[in-house]
This record gives sequence, C-alpha cells and structure tokens, in this order.
Amino acid sequence: MNITGRKLFVKALQEEGVELIFGYPGGYVTDLFDELYKQEGIRLVLPRHEQGLIHAAEGYAKATGKTGVCLVTSGPGATNLITGLADAHYDNVPLVCITGQVPLDLIGNDAFQEVDIVGMTRSVTKYGVTVRRREDLGRILKMAFTIASTGRPGPVLVDIPKDIQLEAGPADYPKEIQMRGYKPASGVHVGQLKKAMKLLKSARRPLILAGGGVRLAKAEALLQEFSETMRIPVVTTIMGKGAVPSDHDLYIGNCGMHGKYAANMAVSECDVLFSIGTRFNDRITGDLNEFAPKAAIIHIDVDTASISRNVVVDVPIVADAGVALEKLLEWAEKKDTVAWQKKIREWDSENPLGMRRDKGMTAQMIMEGVNEVFPTGFLVTDVGQHQMWAIQYGTLGSDRHLITSGGLGTMGFGFPAAIGAKIGCPEKDVVLISGDGGMQMNIQEFATAVCEGTNIIICVFNNQYLGMVRQFQQLFYGKRYAGTCLRRRVGCPDNCKGPGENCPPYTPDFVKLAESYGALGLRVEKEEDIKSALEKAKEHKEGPALIEFLISSDELVLPMVKSGNPMNHMLLPS
Repeated sequence: MNITGRKLFVKALQEEGVELIFGYPGGYVTDLFDELYKQEGIRLVLPRHEQGLIHAAEGYAKATGKTGVCLVTSGPGATNLITGLADAHYDNVPLVCITGQVPLDLIGNDAFQEVDIVGMTRSVTKYGVTVRRREDLGRILKMAFTIASTGRPGPVLVDIPKDIQLEAGPADYPKEIQMRGYKPASGVHVGQLKKAMKLLKSARRPLILAGGGVRLAKAEALLQEFSETMRIPVVTTIMGKGAVPSDHDLYIGNCGMHGKYAANMAVSECDVLFSIGTRFNDRITGDLNEFAPKAAIIHIDVDTASISRNVVVDVPIVADAGVALEKLLEWAEKKDTVAWQKKIREWDSENPLGMRRDKGMTAQMIMEGVNEVFPTGFLVTDVGQHQMWAIQYGTLGSDRHLITSGGLGTMGFGFPAAIGAKIGCPEKDVVLISGDGGMQMNIQEFATAVCEGTNIIICVFNNQYLGMVRQFQQLFYGKRYAGTCLRRRVGCPDNCKGPGENCPPYTPDFVKLAESYGALGLRVEKEEDIKSALEKAKEHKEGPALIEFLISSDELVLPMVKSGNPMNHMLLPS
C-alpha cells in the first residue's frame, strides 16, 4: 500500500520513538504540521523563533540523551537554524532537522522562500540532503536518525520539497540500514591501549585530561574508577566538566584559557597526559608549541579526524571513551602519585580559585547560593563571563550536570536550551546562568517557557556590559569600550571609559519584562538576599522565575591566559 510522503514522515518519527518535536510552521511544511495534528503520540512545542527552537532541541538532547528533532519551513525558517546547527556540530549534539523546500520543479528558479539550505550548512552538519525521489524518503529519514546518534553525534539536515510531501509512495520504513562508507568506531585497538598503559605505569607525573566525549559516552563512572584505581589526578575541559565530581579528591579543576592555576600548571608539568574525548581546541592548548611540553600524550577519541589534528600525539587510539576505559580497567593498578598530588596541592594553595569578598556581591557568592539551593538537576549557561564563573564555581557530579555552548560559544543559547532541558526532564531542577547581553538574544522564548509551564530558574548576572569582550578591552585595548556598554544611548560621550553618575538607566527592566510575560521577577543587589531569592524562585511552581543579580562592571574572570600564550602564563588576581 502506498502512502503520502507526509504520512511516512510521521510514521518515521513514531518508529524512531520520537515523543516531542520542536517546530515552527510555514508555507512549505504546512502539510507536515497537518499530519502531526492528526496523531496523539508526538508533542509539538512551538518556540517563538527558529534559533530559539534549535537551541531548545539541543538542550532537550543534552538533558535526555535522545535525538532532538526540529521542523521548520524553507527560506528564512531554514536559515534561522544555521547558528544552532553549527553549535550542535561543534558540541556533538544529535539533532535531526527537517526543513521544507519549494517543489522540485521550482528549485533553482529563485522561487519565493527558496534557499539551498543543504549547500549553506554542509560544513556544519554531519549529513545533509534534499530528498529528490519519494521512494527514497524512508531510507533517508532512517539514515538521518542513525547518523545523528552514532559515532561522534551531530546534526543532520533533511530538506523535503513540497511535492515529495504530497506524493504517494512506499509505506515501508526500514528497521535498520547499511550505509557504505559510514562505519563509526565500535571496537578498540588493544595494542594501542597496551602502549598507553605502559606509558601510564612508568609515569611519575601522570595526568588525565577529560573532555566532553567522556560525558557523551556516559563513561563518567568508568573514568572515576580508572582515576581512583591508578591514583591519577584529573583535569577537564569546559565540556568535560562533571566527568569527575567537583569535590573528588583527585579532581583538580578546569584547564585552559580560564582554567584553574593548579590545573594549567599540572598540564604544563606532567610527564604523561592521558587525554580522552577532547579535540584540543585553542582554548585548551594556547601556544601549541608549549602545550604539555614535558609529556608523552595519549589521545582517545571516537573520531579519527580529531586525533593529531591540533596536537600531534604519541599514542593515538580511535575508540568510544567507554569502550576504551572498560578495557583499560582490566589492567589498571595503583600507582604511587603521592608526591605529584602534593605538588598540585601546593600550586592550588599558591593561587587558589576565588573572588574578593570585600567589594560587594560577586558571581562566586551567587554560585555558592545556587549550589546550596539547587544541589541536583541541570546547570545551564549562556556564553560570556557568567559562563566561566558558573563553570569555575558551580559544583557538578552524578546528580548535577552542565549544559553549555562550548565549541561555538553561542550567545543566546542558554535560555532556550534551559527550556528544552526542562521539557525533556520536567522532574529535575533546571537553573540557567545568563548574562544580561546573552539573555536578550532570545528573550522572546519567555513566551515559550510560560506557555509550556517550564518552571526554570533564570539567574541574570547584570553587569551592564558585554562582559567578556569588555574584559579584553580593559586588559588589552586601553579601556576603549567600543560597542560593549549596554546602557549607552545617543548623546553619551564618544570616549567613555566606564560607568559613572551621569550614565542613562539600563534597558530593559528585567523584572518588569519577566512579569509582562507572566513569570516571576526578582532583583538582588546584596549578598544577604541571594539565598532567600533563590528559595523564593524555587517555590514558584507555576512557571519560570527570573532573578536579576546586579554585579559590578569591573569584575574579571581570572585566571586568564591571553590568546596564543602558553597555558602556564596566566593573569592572576592581584
């Protein structure tokens, strides 16, 4: 029996176990929406902008471990997905994004709302295709879900022309599919693992560098057991934060541009670096010629292309993090690393992570309150200074996980991602840490949060600036604050060096804005009010609650390594 493409589309979602889809309607997906309307098993979530939509799908996927599904129309609907596709690509988020397209006979004729979305997104999708034959639709959709969720996960885009949606064709949806040339790593080279273990056993100053691949593989418990068995200290990348609990005695902290002093020193002084699930991007390595200069480097990653691309390694191992760690645990045995751990503790004592407590309310104080009131659930961040503070001072573990934008660093990610995480895991607390700049990039999703009944907690760190760029301007550009003051208006002096008595008021009023959407709005200016505000927000179950924390414009994220410098050349608090 033949069925229409639109019916097969819904059948594919049902066969894949899709329970929820983030969609925004338009002319060339109206038939798909109509078909979704007729069934009851798939929930449709309507965000207020396609960029918010795809970030919400990312948050859902990161929180649940399932593949996020997006549905948007052609033209601007499709192009509004591009930033989210790039974000998901760099952070390995499994997404299947369906875009509508003009009929086949109009493609290439500059038809209304026609764009070559597959061509535009080829470099930031794991796979992208326009369906040109109705008989291929089922196979392509199966490929999309398989490719998105296997190997190194990532976003897949399927562009479906209007006539393919309406054309009748085979009703079959394949249970599995063979794809020539697509063979994700499934095993591990035992010989390479033995080389790695030999290096580790002979090391005097071994160090584990854990990236986001550990969390993607759900290998946190295995990594912790491996670290504990061999007594090897651990540092993490931003995306790897939480791979080992923050309070574990072998966990040093994050390394990299805003990493902990002891963590960066440990990378610089270790003699064997066991790196797993990281791509060694520039925010971690700094000057490549000076990265881990004394170490033999072991690198485990599921993606062959990631190994020795940025850092040439001594023992390359292509494998899923969990598969590799399971095998390594068979050979693991306790090492004497007492002297090495003592040295790391000395570094930590020399320059401990912390902010001054005598100059008013700080991000550290706020994060300490968040840790106490919300010890479990998801800590979601946007991008900027607040992101680094949340990662520096937020406590993570088996009951509390981080959701953030790492590889692309996308402002505007946090709010919709938090909504998606809460929709996917309604029983868990979801706390968003955002800056005042990033919060306004997808502020329209307040409507989505309210309409979907998501009682997320939104903490806006308002320093009245685009803080991370301002920090660079303060340190390296002679305090020339070009384009970073969010209070600036027509009539302000051209050469403003910072806030003063004559500055105009801040726009918007976040409390009134939250209230206008039907959410709870609170404002905190003093340390002593932090905990009570968080507790009041937690008690608010009817929808989202926003707390605006007014913090100093002058606060810096420290330590800091200037781009291109070695990671042991850190700017430290005075």
